[in-house]
Amino acid sequence: MTINRRETLGLFGAGAALGLPNMASARPATAVRFDHGVASGDPAADGAVLWTRATPSAADATGDVALTWHVATAPDGKPVASGKATARAARDFTAKATATRLKAGTDYWYWFESEDGTRSPVGRFRTLPMGATDTVTFAVVSCQLYGGGLFNVYDAIARQPRLDAVLHLGDYIYEYGADGYGADIARKIGRIVEPAHEIVTLADYRARHAQVKRDANMQAAHARAAFICVWDDHEVANDDWIGGAENHDPAKEGDWKARKAAAMQAYFEWMPIRDPLPGQPWEAINRSFEFGDLATLAMVETRLLARSRQVAAKGAGIAPADYAPMMAERALPKRELLGAGQQAWLERVLAASVKADKPWQVLGNQVVMAKVAGPDIERQLGPVRFADTMAKLPAMWRDRLAASIASYRAGLPFNFDSWDGYPPARERLYQAFRRAGSKPIVLSGDSHAAWANVLHDDAKGPVAVEFGATAVTSPSYGSLLPGIGKLIEEANDEVLFCDQDHKGYILLTLDRQAATADFRTVSTVLVPAYEERSVARYRCAAAAKSALTPV
Repeated sequence: MTINRRETLGLFGAGAALGLPNMASARPATAVRFDHGVASGDPAADGAVLWTRATPSAADATGDVALTWHVATAPDGKPVASGKATARAARDFTAKATATRLKAGTDYWYWFESEDGTRSPVGRFRTLPMGATDTVTFAVVSCQLYGGGLFNVYDAIARQPRLDAVLHLGDYIYEYGADGYGADIARKIGRIVEPAHEIVTLADYRARHAQVKRDANMQAAHARAAFICVWDDHEVANDDWIGGAENHDPAKEGDWKARKAAAMQAYFEWMPIRDPLPGQPWEAINRSFEFGDLATLAMVETRLLARSRQVAAKGAGIAPADYAPMMAERALPKRELLGAGQQAWLERVLAASVKADKPWQVLGNQVVMAKVAGPDIERQLGPVRFADTMAKLPAMWRDRLAASIASYRAGLPFNFDSWDGYPPARERLYQAFRRAGSKPIVLSGDSHAAWANVLHDDAKGPVAVEFGATAVTSPSYGSLLPGIGKLIEEANDEVLFCDQDHKGYILLTLDRQAATADFRTVSTVLVPAYEERSVARYRCAAAAKSALTPV
């Protein structure tokens, strides 16, 4: 079915395409397959969102597909709950259902069936606990460039014996074409993106989501546990903000709002996330989850709802004449990341959790929050090692590195796209933490690096700890400068651990005594065979929530 994005959005409004009436008949026009597996998400104490796609065997099928879903207490058990769902042509034949009236803190298995008896793979999720809760375990992931490598990380996650949920902090897809970011690796391992051009239209975004969900390891992870997701920038376009993106050219790629709406529609169709609430903007995907009397998880949106435009470098580096104007703009109090409304919501969530005497408040956030100065690797390495390092880099990277070092020496931060590009907004957030009485665990993605940080406000007082998840596949600075994470550690008081060299995930375990972040890595993403290991573990004691100890 062909959908004219502009006409659809203009006729029904920005959010209506997600809730179009069932204008086609709810009968299978042809046999279906479940090529994209199943997924669950946004778990609650009594259920979860269940997702699948019923792929019609006929390429020109236009009729909706009627499905039945089932939930059982064992993979081959008798259903304890069942219901109807429709894979609508208007939603790219994706279907969501919300299972309810289940027991809290319990593992369940689920599947879908079509009217002709075709059965989907079986998935698993765990409902949220209620009351006394001893332990919660999360896998934390971000940044999965399809062409950047194989999803070995997801195979490792699927093998975990205990998971309450997978927390995905964004960059589930990337918008680039086959000749863009990561193209060399993609050609080498045969993972060319679909479509081959940069994605802009609704059909483009749908196709890219579909390709990612055809990956067997991606399906295995979705089938293993419920995902709790937020987007970052690449679900639409690189370094996006409320009014545009670094990687969006209106002259060539059309209206930003139309592109953003198309991307968000595809996201809500293809991800196991609850649809937007009536009357709320699509961008408002901030929401919270209660894990018994142990923890509150708050997921925030830092890209499309309120973010001010980045103070961005232009070209291969930053000219010295730009330093002062950039830093002056960076310091403007009006610059936002969360926005006042979302921050007020977050403060209420944190305060309620503290009032309920829950030991842990966890913040799922897209970008690194710590103050991170760029490393002066020339000084840190010394002249001989630095010269050897520079000689091994391609000429274009030598120029960029030299420009970056000069900017770091002038006091510019490591990354203007992170919270470091919005220091007044970060300070307002830290004040909200204090008013709520919370020292939360901040989880961050986006950077393609692993982090263990202790966060301080401008008065040097500790306010929280931060664990950053490295990439599933996306390239890191370590591919050019192995060991640069250690130099970043040396250059920053807030950074206890930084790994820019490996791909992996965080296994975060909360109990009543401590929160433990296990930084898990895979040995390669270039071939299917890999080894998994722990490269670091950090512990935050419940009695001292603004301190980290390596274990």
